[in-house]
Amino acid sequence: MRHRLVAAFMVASGILLTGCSTPSVITLNDGREIQTLDRPDYDEESGFYEYEQIDGKPGKVNKDQVRTVQQL
Repeated sequence: MRHRLVAAFMVASGILLTGCSTPSVITLNDGREIQTLDRPDYDEESGFYEYEQIDGKPGKVNKDQVRTVQQL
């Protein structure tokens, strides 16, 4: 009984976490696309979009290189 309760909790947690993310695609001026786990944050001071890549690594791209940012 306890194993089923733990399994149900794990599944529910996974569904909730998946529902909170907003995967996006950053299209660069040269046509390349970067897929992100969540909507990129724009840092006005540095002029860079900051994001988390699909593999979990952080990334940055200069605003001047970005054509569009679209949610998937």
